[in-house]
Amino acid sequence: MPEVKIRERRMFYEDHGRGFPVLFGHSYLWDARMWEPQVAALSRAYRCIVPEIWAHGRSDPPPHSPYSVDELAEDMWAFAQALGLSRFAVVGLSVGGMWGMRLALNHPEAVAALVLMDTDAGAEPEESRQRYFAMMAAVEQAGALPPPILEALVPFFFSPVTVQRDPDLVARFKANLAAIPPERLPGILAIGRGIFSRSSVLERLGEIRVPTLILVGADDVSRPPHEAKRMAEAIPGARLEIIPEAGHIANLERPDVVTPLLESFLAQALGSWHGR
Repeated sequence: MPEVKIRERRMFYEDHGRGFPVLFGHSYLWDARMWEPQVAALSRAYRCIVPEIWAHGRSDPPPHSPYSVDELAEDMWAFAQALGLSRFAVVGLSVGGMWGMRLALNHPEAVAALVLMDTDAGAEPEESRQRYFAMMAAVEQAGALPPPILEALVPFFFSPVTVQRDPDLVARFKANLAAIPPERLPGILAIGRGIFSRSSVLERLGEIRVPTLILVGADDVSRPPHEAKRMAEAIPGARLEIIPEAGHIANLERPDVVTPLLESFLAQALGSWHGR
């Protein structure tokens, strides 16, 4: 897996295909592998690049704690520059969408198209912020992700339909988390504390002037559909699609729906760049 140096730290990434660059942003507690179904399809027409945020996958821990979403967005700008990308599309899910929208706001000349999936532009609601911080405190105290925490996380990531229909996906998610070495947890928690204490950029969404697709799982309890609708109303010309029988990881729960939506959106949004 290739790597770049940012802030004197190693950021690893996947890089597949040729053509117009598409930068993918993965969810918190996941890594580049979560985009495998979409990269397999889209890399036939585009250069698909999937960086792993700090403390996730193989990437180094962040420089400090908490580590804000705004800092992540600037790190991704540095990442794009390190790869020599002057213009690219962004497809971001969860925190990937959070840094993706900030990248589009702060560097509008670089982002040609934007997909925001199972994400939000607002600050974390106080009730869920307290819940997530309590869970992170329990993980910090345990020095691990114990089985009760793993079980508690499942409904935040998956639709009840997915839990019944694809138990292997859920089992792999829990197994991957259980296998995280204890020394990696502080960096992961630093990212989590930054995500759940983020500031709102809702008031700035009207500045986004590129083709934008907003996707959300109908059963997403972490980033419920009303947040996606709020973003769609704020971004000029944005298109909203609600994915049935999907929770927070809609791209893996319903790749049969999500992948064709991405293919058609990018083909239309990128126009003459498609297939180069």
